[in-house]
Amino acid sequence: MPRQVDYYFSFQSPWAYIGHKLFREVVSTYDLTVNHKPVVLVDLFSETGGLPLMKRHPVRQRYRMVELQRWRDKRGLQFHLQPANWPFNARLADGVVIAAIEAGHDPEPFIPRAFAAVWEHQLNLTDPVTLAKLADDSGLPGKQLVERSGSDQISAVYEQNRQDALAADVFGSPVYVLDGEVFWGQDRIELLADAVKSGRAPYRSQV
Repeated sequence: MPRQVDYYFSFQSPWAYIGHKLFREVVSTYDLTVNHKPVVLVDLFSETGGLPLMKRHPVRQRYRMVELQRWRDKRGLQFHLQPANWPFNARLADGVVIAAIEAGHDPEPFIPRAFAAVWEHQLNLTDPVTLAKLADDSGLPGKQLVERSGSDQISAVYEQNRQDALAADVFGSPVYVLDGEVFWGQDRIELLADAVKSGRAPYRSQV
């Protein structure tokens, strides 16, 4: 039976975008089942002691920009460090993933397309028409999913994902949780692959 990994992310996260392709390669290599769990980042940050980007010390903000350039080169990507339509409220875009899963669709064709829309093409993912077209281009029923994304039912799942994240010790994006072990950040994907390949027991905090 395939092993499962919970994938916590938001389209607002550049790090989730940067790591997505490599993560999918690990998923394919080891035949993992992915539980996609889009989550609101602002709430996670505030509830776990983090700060939104604009409230961080300028030293941390400057270092983040250097890291983005390093990882852009490392992963062989081409994207804008400060895209025109970022930051943005990712609720509607994240909700499309939830709506797709609810309707029995694989959201994966949509996810890399939406990431690229933000970071490479500087599109506005708060715009329902833009989101619908991205979903359509991914082979999904865009208009239906965007309309469903705004519903109370999808909001409830989004909130449940937040609660699940807190219960699992998740505090950012992306986070990959394998057998209860948290791998935070796209720079931990290789460690995730090592854990899957070795079959070792999950590490646990001693605190």
